[in-house]
Amino acid sequence: MPIYEYQCEACDQRSEFMQKVSDPPASECPHCHAAQLKRLISAAGFKLKGSGWYETDFKNKGKKPTDNKTQSKKDAPAKTEKKDNKPKDT
Repeated sequence: MPIYEYQCEACDQRSEFMQKVSDPPASECPHCHAAQLKRLISAAGFKLKGSGWYETDFKNKGKKPTDNKTQSKKDAPAKTEKKDNKPKDT
């Protein structure tokens, strides 16, 4: 169930409520009991636990990070000598 954050317009206290998406918004402040709660937009935070997709798909499986200098030398194409296409003077 999602956690919704509310702020009371009467006493300025913030509260969090765990509600179903289908539940009506909360209306009564738990601090001053006024019916002036306003739902706030807040960042959703979640943590992936267990042996889910992160463990199997994105983990570095013990490989050491490669050095950028070494990597660029390995991936660079082999140098080829330029041939002069000018006709030779005879």
